[in-house]
Amino acid sequence: MRIIGGQHRGLTLASVGKGDAAAHLRPTPDRVRESLFNVLAGYGLPDGARVLDLFAGTGALGLEALSRGASHATFVDKGRAAQRLIRENLSKARRDADARILTCAADRLPKASTPCDLVFLDPPYGQGLGGPALVTARRQGWIAPDALIVWEESAAQDPPDGFSLEDSRRYGDTHITVLRAS
Repeated sequence: MRIIGGQHRGLTLASVGKGDAAAHLRPTPDRVRESLFNVLAGYGLPDGARVLDLFAGTGALGLEALSRGASHATFVDKGRAAQRLIRENLSKARRDADARILTCAADRLPKASTPCDLVFLDPPYGQGLGGPALVTARRQGWIAPDALIVWEESAAQDPPDGFSLEDSRRYGDTHITVLRAS
């Protein structure tokens, strides 16, 4: 796994290895990340954006955003294996100053000091965790008005109240649903 574009293009990220089966670590494949960031470029993102990476896993999505010009990324994952990988990847990219790691569940976020313009939501597939995490993020002030949300799941997702559908794409067994905060 590597960074696809931007300042850190080609940087090899820490390997998940056998990982922790209970952690549900499933990094977004390079091909899907490349296609996703091509879509985001059409929205003028992530340049200058504040990013929230929920269920961050390895942190690859947030790191890709930082590499492509995001101003800050907050990574959220309660798993110890994921936290270790995120720290290692931030260190490899020398982006510790531009990032924050929250070691809580995605549906137990603290109040935000500054809302985010771009949200990555990549919960374990099929467990119904994405919707509650998104609602909590909004309630706690993490989602800016008009923010873009990228929701990765095993099936296309219907937007919860307060969000509208922008786009939906399928890449093999991965569905990317792009929502807009309204």
